[in-house]
Amino acid sequence: MSTETAPEADPLPTAPCSVVWSQGRPYVLEPASGSLRWVGTDHLGRPLVLSCADLRDRGWSFRRAN
Repeated sequence: MSTETAPEADPLPTAPCSVVWSQGRPYVLEPASGSLRWVGTDHLGRPLVLSCADLRDRGWSFRRAN
């Protein structure tokens, strides 16, 4: 399975409600108490909140990998 990630030069989106994909799951950017957080679910469907740094470490893409 290939994992397509955005090039290092591409910054994460900053507009609220932006959607990116990481490890086959969508994450939505939500404003939270003056900061931004990426919200999605883990492999069991439980809510998962990631920081921008966490998402960069996991790898991300604008499109879902097949």
